[in-house]
Amino acid sequence: MSRQRVSIGGRQLEVSNLDKVLFPEVGFTKAEVIQYYVQIAPVLLPHLAGRPVTFTRWPHGVEGASFFEKNNARHAPSWVQHVVVPAPGSTKDRETLDMVLLTDVPDLAWSANLAALELHVPQWRVDDDVPQLPDLLVLDLDPGPGTGVAECAALAVRLRERLVDDGLEPVVKTSGSKGLQVYAPIRCADPEHPSRYAKALAQALTEETPDEVVWRMEKVLRPGKVLVDWSQNNTAKTTVAPYSLRARAGATVSTPVAWEELDGPLVFDTAAVLDRVAELGDLFALAEPADLPG
Repeated sequence: MSRQRVSIGGRQLEVSNLDKVLFPEVGFTKAEVIQYYVQIAPVLLPHLAGRPVTFTRWPHGVEGASFFEKNNARHAPSWVQHVVVPAPGSTKDRETLDMVLLTDVPDLAWSANLAALELHVPQWRVDDDVPQLPDLLVLDLDPGPGTGVAECAALAVRLRERLVDDGLEPVVKTSGSKGLQVYAPIRCADPEHPSRYAKALAQALTEETPDEVVWRMEKVLRPGKVLVDWSQNNTAKTTVAPYSLRARAGATVSTPVAWEELDGPLVFDTAAVLDRVAELGDLFALAEPADLPG
């Protein structure tokens, strides 16, 4: 294993196997993964701020085995911030998790060196090491067999209209995989409120067009329809962060887009995303939170 020590953002970091190809289809190496995360940091870090990060690690590349890692602070250098949070109910034999907070460029380089290709975050932040109420609403549009991003885009427009009518200011991004994700900054007094609201919205859209939309998760119900996955508002769940790589063959990125772009191509690699940010800035810059209705 080839190792070397580098200086990034004033921190000394040991990196290894920089020439290892993690995305074989496009020949994208670990060095390029680290470089991407360093370059995208100015727009990515604000969306990670205060949010404990779950890694999806692919140490042998996207064609190898992978694993989710929430209890990830044990790997971290002393300068990486971390927070102890209650473990979700699905985490076995553990009451708490020691999770990292990625706050600066060296933090992103460190996580990329672990082959943490994907960065996932909850819809809530911590403040003084205490989890706060959710401040984001998310609706994940996942195309079933026989549908694709065009059907997701049409549904995203419908969702936007509903959210705006309810006084919210939504933004949209690609999942970096097959679908789209619609977000809105919110205020709420009950951590379960976003899930109830999102579920009711998904059910209403399904009732309007039952041949096109489904709110229930069973795979048998999904051919020819787009799933409105409301469940990611559960405080135990995480969603891929904007500007995160996805572990897909083309080294695609979960990319913020303007609403008027939804009728065009919606697959972006790292080079395209960096060019977009240079030209357009952060299209995922959020408005002030609004009270969640209901």
